[in-house]
Amino acid sequence: MADILEAVNIRWHPGFYGAAELEFLSNKGDLEFQREFNLSKEPIRMDLLIIKKLADVTIQNELGHIFKKFNVVEYKNPDDALSIDDYYKTVGYACIYKGLGETVDQIPAGELTISIFRESYPRELFEAMKNLGLKIKERYPGIYYISGKQAMFDTQVVVTKQLDKKTHSTLRVLSKHVKEEDVRAFIEKAVQMSEPGDRNNADAVLQVSVSANREIYEAIRRCDKAMCDALKELMKEDFEKQERETKQETLLEAIRNLMDTMKCSAEQAMAALKIPDADRGKYIAKL
Repeated sequence: MADILEAVNIRWHPGFYGAAELEFLSNKGDLEFQREFNLSKEPIRMDLLIIKKLADVTIQNELGHIFKKFNVVEYKNPDDALSIDDYYKTVGYACIYKGLGETVDQIPAGELTISIFRESYPRELFEAMKNLGLKIKERYPGIYYISGKQAMFDTQVVVTKQLDKKTHSTLRVLSKHVKEEDVRAFIEKAVQMSEPGDRNNADAVLQVSVSANREIYEAIRRCDKAMCDALKELMKEDFEKQERETKQETLLEAIRNLMDTMKCSAEQAMAALKIPDADRGKYIAKL
């Protein structure tokens, strides 16, 4: 399994988008998720826009207790810095979004919130915020509310590794140093999901987490049959794709060996290996 999702550069954001939607499963019908929302005709995009459909709906997950109608979300992967400039950039996204309304004040400032997600505690950012007169309060474990005269919008900074272990394994596994208990909790949660959209989101999270933590997933797979079976079920398509690719590579090697040792053509080698006529074109293209 270690080779299935191996990548030089891990694409963290698709995993975060999946995790964000899974975090709010209990209010799935009340929220609209718009990924990489374009703020102009040019490529200026916020990471995620979450629209709360009805004002009187209570968001059960504490990550959404701050939510109003329009909620701008910025995600910083484990390799990204988070500075005061990143905070103002996100504020800028919210300001631009407010200005996109087709009528005056169609998007009221009082109906906008900002959420910034990052794995580790942003000490330098918080120090810079305090120097600006902003107040920082940990409202829930890992969830810090930002307030003060200079805060244009209700804002929270979410430190994912500080989130509650029982309820937020989905975000906690988006780490380069994932804990085994978080992996197990996420897998147990994911295998219970039945709707295709939820399973796709879980798969996006899992792909990122496995890519960043191959050794721990391999260790779990080797020592725990139940977890191994659950991983195989969750990553069924990935395993099937790897099997197909492995089979093709094996046959390609066999074709090359026959061509070299028997001095025959590719067609003759494929005929000897009984490769169906319909499949021969894809092998020819790779020889």
